[in-house]
Amino acid sequence: MLGRLRRFCNPALATQTTHPVLAATTSRKALHTAPSLETKEYPQDSTDPYLYTTGRWLNRDKLQREARYIKFDFPALCAKAVNACSGATKVIRYEKKEGGFNRAFILYLDNGLRVVARVPFRIAGPRRLATNSEVATMAYIRSFTKIPVPRVLDWSDDDSNSIGSEYIIMEHVPGVQLHEKWHSMSPHQHMLCVKRVTFMMTEMAKLLFPAYGSLYFADAPIDPKSKIEFVNGFCIGPHCGTQYWDCNAGETRFYEERPPNRGPWTELQSYCSGLIDNGFSRIPRANNLVDELPYRGSVQEHLRLLSVSEKVITELIKAPMIQKVASPTLLHPDIHKRNIYVSEDDPSCVTAIIDWQSTSIEPTFVYANETPDLVEDPTADIPILEKLMLSPGEHPSNVDTSEGSVVEGPEEESARKRHETDVLTCKKTFEVILIGYARKLHDARAMDQTLLRPFRYCDASWRDSAAALRQELTELSQRWTELGLPGSCPYQPSLEELNEHAKQYEDFEGMQQLKMFLKRALDADADGWVPAENWEVATKEHQNIFAQWMESIRDSGSSEDRARKLWPFDQVKG
Repeated sequence: MLGRLRRFCNPALATQTTHPVLAATTSRKALHTAPSLETKEYPQDSTDPYLYTTGRWLNRDKLQREARYIKFDFPALCAKAVNACSGATKVIRYEKKEGGFNRAFILYLDNGLRVVARVPFRIAGPRRLATNSEVATMAYIRSFTKIPVPRVLDWSDDDSNSIGSEYIIMEHVPGVQLHEKWHSMSPHQHMLCVKRVTFMMTEMAKLLFPAYGSLYFADAPIDPKSKIEFVNGFCIGPHCGTQYWDCNAGETRFYEERPPNRGPWTELQSYCSGLIDNGFSRIPRANNLVDELPYRGSVQEHLRLLSVSEKVITELIKAPMIQKVASPTLLHPDIHKRNIYVSEDDPSCVTAIIDWQSTSIEPTFVYANETPDLVEDPTADIPILEKLMLSPGEHPSNVDTSEGSVVEGPEEESARKRHETDVLTCKKTFEVILIGYARKLHDARAMDQTLLRPFRYCDASWRDSAAALRQELTELSQRWTELGLPGSCPYQPSLEELNEHAKQYEDFEGMQQLKMFLKRALDADADGWVPAENWEVATKEHQNIFAQWMESIRDSGSSEDRARKLWPFDQVKG
């Protein structure tokens, strides 16, 4: 879905090796001998420490892989891990795993220990700040909650170190990933696991903070003017989420309209100003704009909609119902089965929560639509951008009941009912605990999401399209009084504007449906990512589908130029 594009890439591909580089010198020589994308085509060796090898993209492939190339001294990283573990003398083998923002190595040491050494891609966040914040957040959670988090053995946020990259070396947490155990667990174990994870969420939700932003160590390399003193050893500083920084592959920030605004913010109005200013920073200069489809919207239209959004949000935050769920709150940004480790013997017992990168202090309502994937919720109110990206089977309304569909037998019906009961029990467990121990989270989730979507989408209108943001503003305007808001909505579209919007939104929906179709047909992520082992098959199928698409366009007499612009991926011929 479009709301999860900041998530890590599928980390399922892992390789074990006794790679020759482990025997290399730990000098800086390794930096100069690391392969380059400019001289080496896509590598067959999936153990390569420097190049991204887990997958490829059907859109902007070279750009995406270059953004994940890291030039560093891998033997020196291994030496750091050895020095951090008493009794170890060398790394005997390693596994390489890759996500969207980091490369991790599970290092096996000769003393029987395993550690995780991780280096960030340049798209992971602001230099130094992202690493400092992640380590500080884990240290804070370990100090002020009972939540099990990995113990950091060594780290550096300064890439001028001997390794040539920022890094974090952590203990390898005990247990196994929950996703490996979930399907073999009993309903009772499911319920117990949900209960324990939810109580961990409530522990985080109860922590108090004086501002919105990101946690850092008190001596973090931050301008003193951008630091807010906190408990001993920690401070709150600029938000280090990638959405606030010019570090995204293929996306340039522009600050002609307004200067960077990354916090920290001591009150809700200034936090919302940061969202709007961030939205302005994505909009390019008009003279740099290439021809686009109408639903994307002109530069002038985006500027107008952001100005309108600023007025709308200023009125929204005055409402008591918003103020009630706006306190600064720290929550793990991505609690799902791959980030939860459980006991091998009793998978209902949580042994660790991993991947704290980009954890930040946000208004509580930011987490309103975040439900752990171990709590399936098919009746949730899904934002429009996510509704359009659902694939069949992801929502009950998509069940095929037409003639010719598979008819359930007694066994299938019984299994389905057991599953539904299991899901309902997990959902109720989750919600009851939130009501009793983190009421603000429950209240935010119970709100009509129409109230919250302008906050959620205003800073990304240029990425998602003017039609997407205008749709949210229009729905809010039409339901303003019904939602209990005083006065009238600052956005009052004319009938002419609504008619034009209807046409543009139809194009936008068509684009999302096309992406959804390609995602299913090619077994790809929304951005076109496919596992490396599927690349050849996916590219051939992509070419076939595109050829059929263009043939249908020609047969219909529609514009081929427009059809090419509508196509979301660039790995096509002709």
